[in-house]
Amino acid sequence: MKLTGNTVFVTGGGSGIGRGLAEALHKLGNQVIISGRRPERLQATIDANPGMHAVSLDIADPTDIKKVAEQLIADHSSLNVLINNAGIMLLDDAAGPVDDDLLSSTVATNLLGTIRMTSALIEHLKTKDGAVVANVSSVLGFVPMATSAVYSATKAALHSYTLSQRYLLRGSKVSVIEIVPPWVRTELLNSTEEPRAMPLDAFIAGTIEQLGADANEILVGPAVAMRANPGPNEHAWVNEFNDTLAAG
Repeated sequence: MKLTGNTVFVTGGGSGIGRGLAEALHKLGNQVIISGRRPERLQATIDANPGMHAVSLDIADPTDIKKVAEQLIADHSSLNVLINNAGIMLLDDAAGPVDDDLLSSTVATNLLGTIRMTSALIEHLKTKDGAVVANVSSVLGFVPMATSAVYSATKAALHSYTLSQRYLLRGSKVSVIEIVPPWVRTELLNSTEEPRAMPLDAFIAGTIEQLGADANEILVGPAVAMRANPGPNEHAWVNEFNDTLAAG
C-alpha cells in the first residue's frame, strides 16, 4: 500500500485503533474521513487533526451504510482506501445461554457491517489506482478468548471472508489486507491501562511500517505467534491462553 496521496475512509475512527490509524495516515499526507456512532468522539478527533473529515455512521444499519457510501462517493470521489475497523467486544458465556441482543449486535457490527460497507464501495474502489480494502480482525480469531466467544467467532469469520475476498479481487486494482491486532491498550474491555496489552502507539507504528511494505497480513508484536497457532494441536495454546486470563 502506498502511504501517501490516498483518500482513506476509516470506520470506527473516533477512538482506539481506528483513530490511531486515521491520525497516522493523516500525518503522512492522506485525505482521511472517519466515521462512528458517537458525534462527540468524531468531533474531538477532527478538531485535533485539521483537514480530517467525519461522517456519522451506524455500521450495524444497512440503510445507513448505503446512505453514507453514496455520500462518500459524491463528496470524496478520489476515495481509494477503505479501512473496516468498527467493532464491539462484549463478554458472553458460551457454556450457557447467550444473550440474543449481544449475539445480534456483535455479528451485525463486526461481520455484517464490514461485509456491507465493502459491498457498498467495492465497485467504486475497483476504478481507483492503488485501491485497498483493509479489514481489522484480531488474534482472537486464531486463539479465541473463551469469555468473549461471539466476538472471537466474528473475527475468525472475518479472516475467512478476507481470504475469499483477496482471491476474488486478485486480478483487480484492489488489494485486500488483513490487520490482525494483538491485545492493544484501547477502550475494548477497559484495556487502556492494561499492562499486558501492547501500547497503542507502538501497534500503530508497526502497522504503518508493514502497510508500507505491502504485507497482506499485518502482524505486530504478539500477533505473530498467535497467528501461527491454529492447527491440529491448537487447543493446547487456547487452554493456556484462557487459563492465564482467568488467573488475572
